[in-house]
Amino acid sequence: MVAKLLHCSRFVYTDGALREMVLWPVPRAIHRPNGLKYRLYYGDVEGNCLVRYDNERGKGDHRHGIDGENSYRFSGVDTLVMDFLADIRRIRGE
Repeated sequence: MVAKLLHCSRFVYTDGALREMVLWPVPRAIHRPNGLKYRLYYGDVEGNCLVRYDNERGKGDHRHGIDGENSYRFSGVDTLVMDFLADIRRIRGE
């Protein structure tokens, strides 16, 4: 079974930093409890990851940041994206 993309975007900031968001639905019973696989990434121009949200198999929902890796409580796509964008604003000092 091939997953159909729900959302895929890439944005380059004026300073060269990169934001990527990829989300796709997957069968809940065989892959993810929330029925979604995702990868949200923000990194600097040198390619250093500054924050990333993902839910790789075996680890579940979690967030990578400058403070290390922490579990993340997924409560919906809208909240996930808002949390991610809020982290970017904090990192960028906006």
